[in-house]
Formats: sequence, C-alpha cells, structure tokens
Amino acid sequence: MTESRYFVVTDHPNGVPDEALFELCTDSLPELASGQLKLKNLWLSVDPYMRNRMDGVKTYIDPFELNAPMEGAAIGEVVESSDERFTVGDKVRHMAGWRDHAVVDANHVEPLPSYDVPLQAYLGVLGMPGMTAWTGLNTIAGLTGEDTVLVSAASGAVGFLAVQLAVQKGCTVVGTAGSKEKCQWLESLGVHAVNHHQSAEDIAAGIKRAAPQGIDVYFENVGGPMLDAALASMNDFGRIAVCGMISRYNDGEQPGPANIAMMLTKRLRVQGFIVLEHWEGYSDFIKDVGPLVQKGVIEYQESVFEGLEATPKAFLSLFESGAYNGKRLVKLAP
Repeated sequence: MTESRYFVVTDHPNGVPDEALFELCTDSLPELASGQLKLKNLWLSVDPYMRNRMDGVKTYIDPFELNAPMEGAAIGEVVESSDERFTVGDKVRHMAGWRDHAVVDANHVEPLPSYDVPLQAYLGVLGMPGMTAWTGLNTIAGLTGEDTVLVSAASGAVGFLAVQLAVQKGCTVVGTAGSKEKCQWLESLGVHAVNHHQSAEDIAAGIKRAAPQGIDVYFENVGGPMLDAALASMNDFGRIAVCGMISRYNDGEQPGPANIAMMLTKRLRVQGFIVLEHWEGYSDFIKDVGPLVQKGVIEYQESVFEGLEATPKAFLSLFESGAYNGKRLVKLAP
C-alpha cells in the first residue's frame, strides 16, 4: 500500500492567503481499478488561477473543496499501470498535483511530447502557460507581423513567451515588469520594457515613449492601473486578449477602469479566454513552439522550490513583487 502526502486548504482566505491555511496530510492510496495509473510526481506547478479556487465560489472552474486534496498540473512517472496504453516508467502530465503520489484515471493524463527539453518545460513554456500565450496572441487577438504589441507581466510564466512569440513574428513589442532586473532581461530579448509598479499615467507615459505609434494588441495579465494605462495607449480597432488580472486576486472587488469608455470610442475588441477551452489547438502550439525551445531560440526562466513541503511557499511567491523570476515550480525527490 502506497502512502500519499497531499496538501489541503483549511479555510477560505481573505486577501493574500496565510501559509498556515495549507495543511499537509497523509493517506493510503487505493488499489488500482481497471484503466487507472499509480503515479509518483516529479514536478508540480503552481499558478495564479489557483487563488480564485480558494474562495469557495464557482467561476470557470470548480473551487477547491476545504480539507480535500488540492489539484494542479504535475509531471508524474507511472509506477503501476492497469491500462495497456501506459507502462511503468512512462512520464505523463496530469492534474493531481499538490501531492507526491496519486492514483488517476488513465484517460485524464497526457503522454509527454518527445522534444529534447527538461521535463518541467511541459509545465511551463511547453505547458499550460506557454499554450496560454500562444492562444491569446493567435486565436484570440489574431496577431500579425504589422502589429505593435503590449504584454503586461511580461517576465512571468505566460508573458515571457507572449513577448518572444511577438518578436519572432516581427512585431514591435512593449512588455511591462515589476523590477529593474526583469526590465533589463526583457530588453535583452528585444522588448521595450516599462515598469508597471507606478501610476496608470506614468505607465501610459512609458508605453508612449516605447511605442509612440500606439498599441494594436494588448495581452492582459495584470488589471488595475495597468489596464487603465493600456486602454489609454490603444489604437482604434485594437484587440485585447484578457488572460488574467493578478492584481485583483487578493483584493476582492475593485472599481473598473476609470477610462473604460475608451473601449467604445476606440472601437476595441476585448475578449477574455480560458486556455482549457482551446486545448484542441495544443498540437499546433507544440509544433510551432517545441522546436524553438529545443533549439534554444526561446529563452525562459524558472524559480524552483525543493520538496513537497515548499509547495505553499512556491504558490505564495506568485504574489510577491519582484522576488522570483519566471515559472514557479516544485521539484520533488527523484
């Protein structure tokens, strides 16, 4: 009988969650039924959307159940199989994260593509964050090489790929980030960088200096004053792909943009999207981006936390300004 250690959240947080809300529990895994796999997790992903799942309110995804095993993307190794499609040693991507071992339905896992990249890349640049960047630019915004593109949180797990894909396409690209070091990294990629930890007016002024011609496509990850600044910077008939609004996740309801009327006067097209609703495009994404990552054409950053016990800290680091870079990952013992 294999034991599984897993995290639960014990209460609905108010504001930034306290680490004490996360409890590490242990339970025995059941014997496999037909069509199931027993997995040993190697890498765990933590992502901003998980904060919304802690509020107990259904949005586009069910909330976490209090005192029940949490979920998240993970890379696991098959250690026992009752499904002929998988054998011991296979590496798969699945959603039974926040734990070290799991029993899952084989229909709910994905075999990993065969590119010569580190395993954890399939949780980041070649996983859900990367697919989100590709989908927002191409499927939602209809990016062309003639566009001037603005990406907020451009050094984060989604934004870093969005800016590089736009640069690869020949666009003029402006990216915002929250520290001097992150802005310098963006500049090294050919991106015009603006610090977004300032007033909407100052952000808009920085965008105007970087792109006096105005913005055609905005990839939204932040919300708050950043969105006000972006609306002020858009060209007529611009397109906005709304991926996330991390500035709002811990603050409850906030007033909308003061200049929201610009959506009308500039005839903007604004569309929110959930990447899981576009997952049928993953094969096209991986064909486009997989070779670029394998060849080192795409740069990416990771902040790796060691051990299952560090998972809450890794998650909370998403809301610490400037403290960590790129995709947040938890590496479990081999």
